[in-house]
Amino acid sequence: MRKVRRWLRSLDIFHSTKGRVAKNVDEKLVKRILFFCSLFAIFIVLCMFTFILIEGFPVIVKYNLDFFLGKVWYPNPTEGEPKFGILPMIISTLYVCSFALLIATPIGIGTAIFLAEYAPEWCRNLIKTFCEMLVGIPSVVLGFFGLIVIVPWIRNTFGGYGSCILAGSIVLAIMTLPHIISISEDALRAVPKEFKEASLALGATKWQTLTKILLPTASSGILASIILGLANALGETMAVLMVVGNPNIPFIPKSILDPVRVLTSTIVIDMRYAVWGSEHTQALFAIGVVLLFVVATFNLLTVKILKRGWIVKA
Repeated sequence: MRKVRRWLRSLDIFHSTKGRVAKNVDEKLVKRILFFCSLFAIFIVLCMFTFILIEGFPVIVKYNLDFFLGKVWYPNPTEGEPKFGILPMIISTLYVCSFALLIATPIGIGTAIFLAEYAPEWCRNLIKTFCEMLVGIPSVVLGFFGLIVIVPWIRNTFGGYGSCILAGSIVLAIMTLPHIISISEDALRAVPKEFKEASLALGATKWQTLTKILLPTASSGILASIILGLANALGETMAVLMVVGNPNIPFIPKSILDPVRVLTSTIVIDMRYAVWGSEHTQALFAIGVVLLFVVATFNLLTVKILKRGWIVKA
């Protein structure tokens, strides 16, 4: 009987040891699979970055500062040398994005304050749902809305062509609002309740608590939301392409009612007739390099602000 018990006990130990070994092997296999998935994502980004850089860098080297500071974009001349100056498009892009932030920032931050401090739960859930739905709307649909509604309204109200900087800014502001609202609200709600309770206990009003305590404490998150919104606006193509006018010869705008051509629109418009391997195609890739570096810089700046900011998580 004792021999049988010993044999059963040894068998149980064997199976438990075997199970632990199998479990460890499974965990190692899963870790390796996840690790290779992460490497694959990095590999794709590096491949895209390398390809765009290889294609666009020769034009940047050849034309040097003339590429960034030149005012003439004339890639296929009948006579003479082609001109690849993107300064008017850079300025137009900055105009459109800046006015979009001027429109979206006060509305977005105001909405975030209302959701975080004043809105009842049912109202907050309703507004958040609509904001999430706004993110899911395709940019081409927003561009079509701008083309049918915003452009005629600007033309009838202010004059001009209607397709202009203001139209592009309004469309981009609509697309940027969800990012500013969501991140700003999270920043405000991340401020510890003790800060608010201490301020109210000392006799401060709710408005004083908001302006003197909550907003300064959450300012890094709010600033990060604005920068992230700017980065998204810089990379937007289709919605802007449909409403900003896109003149054949880019020029530096003098008014927000002037039609313009931005960097992303130029890539889409010129890629249709650019000959592969020509300087024209390389110049379009060089514009992509500029956009890539600018957007990457803004994204890294957003991460740095969030990591080194003044937000104290509860």
